Amino acid sequence: MNMMDDVLAWTFLQVPLSRWLLTMLVVLLTVFSQRYLIGNLHRITHHLAEKTQTHWDDIFFAAAEKPANGLILVVGVTFAIHILDIPKDVFSILNSINDVSRVLTIALAIWFIWRFLDGLSAYFNDAAIHTDTVLDNQLIPVLFKTLKIFLVMTAILMLAQNMGYSISGLIASLGIGGIAVAMAAKDTISNIFGSIMILVDRPFKIGDWVKTSAFEGVVEEIGFRSTRIRTFGKTLVNVPNSQLANMVIENMDARSKRRIKMRIGLTYDASPEQMRQAIEGIEKILREHQGVDQSYFLVKFDEFEDSSLSIFLYYFSQSTVWEEYLQVRQEVNLEMMQLFKNIGLAFAFPSMSIYPVTS
Repeated sequence: MNMMDDVLAWTFLQVPLSRWLLTMLVVLLTVFSQRYLIGNLHRITHHLAEKTQTHWDDIFFAAAEKPANGLILVVGVTFAIHILDIPKDVFSILNSINDVSRVLTIALAIWFIWRFLDGLSAYFNDAAIHTDTVLDNQLIPVLFKTLKIFLVMTAILMLAQNMGYSISGLIASLGIGGIAVAMAAKDTISNIFGSIMILVDRPFKIGDWVKTSAFEGVVEEIGFRSTRIRTFGKTLVNVPNSQLANMVIENMDARSKRRIKMRIGLTYDASPEQMRQAIEGIEKILREHQGVDQSYFLVKFDEFEDSSLSIFLYYFSQSTVWEEYLQVRQEVNLEMMQLFKNIGLAFAFPSMSIYPVTS
């Protein structure tokens, strides 16, 4: 017993061997907990989560797994160092172990919240795909980006405070330059509010063909600050959302059908009977064409113009797709040309007749 007591009384860095052995035991238990306890806990929580109908617990446990693993390591090492209790005058760096442990714990908590937000974002994005509206598809990414920015700002302040910096002094220093920062951030804030208004009012969505007095093209991305629009010349226009929210925007893809409006000029040698045949023939072409909307169309002889007899034609294509719309228009035009040829009518063009002056 005396020999055993002597061995246990042996010291290193003024710490008895018994405390060194106890410290090693705590470290081994920490490693064991990391490898086996977390693995078993994962299986248990996964099994419990499967029994519930909600997905929140799945997201929570998935987000907590890796931070919990790190937390066990931090707690175990901190506890082991406290058991070791090396005198401060021998190893002074251990004086700040509590501060380091606290900072690491806060960092792990922030990491957990970040992972939890990622899980919620993925869950809500997947749910938004199956809804009828596109508002949630666009609003959810903006919302979670805002939450992450707020989380990072909060984390910086908390870590700074726990590392010994004065938060009140930091806030006071920000107050000195607050006016300058506010002026610099004015456009950014107005663009953020502009993006929110666009998402709420829904004047367009990604993929829509939009037209304003300044540009025309297809919406590629609605961002946090600006909206990207690909013009038909394949150039890319970045429009600040604050400006876009105040523009008059014509959404061309919001139409349920596309209008076709035109005038056909025929020569003045056409007889009234030929004009009637032409009008009736055009009406028949429109009635029988599958691509023409049958709810409303007009064919009227409405003008005696300078060089022609004018027939006003007004109808809609059922498809709003540009190529399909042009195909309908082309087929109707070709059928009208054949109709006029069969009737014996000719298209008019600007002309002038000169009569000799007799004395």
